[in-house]
Amino acid sequence: MARSPSSSAGLSVRPGGEVGPTPYAVSVLELVARIPRGKVMTYGDVAEYLGSGSARTVGMVMAKHGHEVPWQRVVQASGRPAEPLLEKALGMLRREGCPVRGERVVLAECRWDGMSDQQG
Repeated sequence: MARSPSSSAGLSVRPGGEVGPTPYAVSVLELVARIPRGKVMTYGDVAEYLGSGSARTVGMVMAKHGHEVPWQRVVQASGRPAEPLLEKALGMLRREGCPVRGERVVLAECRWDGMSDQQG
């Protein structure tokens, strides 16, 4: 039987009543932790890089566990950070050197492909 997206995202209650990230959620968080300063990935980029899940599943992981990693470096496909922390994320990204125009990062200039831990 297939697990629900929320279960695979690490949002389910584990045996013993503990709530913690699943292996998939851990892999999302490990990848997000590697995104260099001044770079971003979209939710879909993260799922594609990992070879499983979807933008929505990654978003669910970030909503639940994102505070553990540089969450501001994961944005929507439009380049816009998610609500309700839009302004906070944009400010953090600007300070990191990520190009921002309006309420969006310039993906063409700051999108990270996951292949290098160096800023480029």
